[in-house]
Amino acid sequence: MLLVADNLRITQPAVADALARRDPGPIRALVLRCAAAGAQAIDINPGPLSRNGAAQMRFLVETVQRACSLPILLDTTNPEAVAAGLAAAQGRVLINGFSLEPHKLRQMLPQAIAFGVEIVGYLLTERSQVPSTLEARMEIAVTLYQAATEAGLKAEQLIIDPVMVPLTWEDGLRRNREALTLIRRLPELLGVPVRTIAGISNLTSGAPDVRRRTLFQSTYLPMLAAAGLDMALMEVSDGVTMQVAKASRLLTTDAIFAWDAH
Repeated sequence: MLLVADNLRITQPAVADALARRDPGPIRALVLRCAAAGAQAIDINPGPLSRNGAAQMRFLVETVQRACSLPILLDTTNPEAVAAGLAAAQGRVLINGFSLEPHKLRQMLPQAIAFGVEIVGYLLTERSQVPSTLEARMEIAVTLYQAATEAGLKAEQLIIDPVMVPLTWEDGLRRNREALTLIRRLPELLGVPVRTIAGISNLTSGAPDVRRRTLFQSTYLPMLAAAGLDMALMEVSDGVTMQVAKASRLLTTDAIFAWDAH
């Protein structure tokens, strides 16, 4: 289970300010903290980038790459910004992501195919809604996989996001339990060992305090690991949750365990 830092996002005031001033210092420091905490990849989430998107994404990619050599995820709905990020990237880069929304099929998927990079596919309806049942999610997974591979994407380039929902939704508990079932069943459903990613912070959206956010994220993470999740998108600055994530990752590998090594 690869641990992907989602700390570099425009909703963080320090990130927004640094991007507005084109100041690489705060962003570089943030990336270094994420790497020191155990992040194995960095999600770059600058929002929709409605103005000067290409230049801003290029600045972010170059800044992150000067700070570390970790893989990066380009997390924006702006296709021009994604193209600029792909052109600036020098190591492993992923697009995060696309769905069955027609404009994303037209604008995001072809870039992954052209550059030969991996891309995250969200299990959302054509109207960007989270399907309400496990069966609907499975149908969308099949449709998404077929659309991607028929367009020319290789199966190994696709990473499926079942889309976590807030626990506080009326049926949030059921939907998140069903996501575990979906992750387990995807390889059989699609006939290929497709990989999965999950945004852990979505689970505790609106949590009243850090203690309860940490409690439920760190409880759900081992469940995701046991289901076979390949990539966890999470805030790596939460020390408790990171410890649980690292332990969960270890317990799902074939490595020889030793107390002294952990």
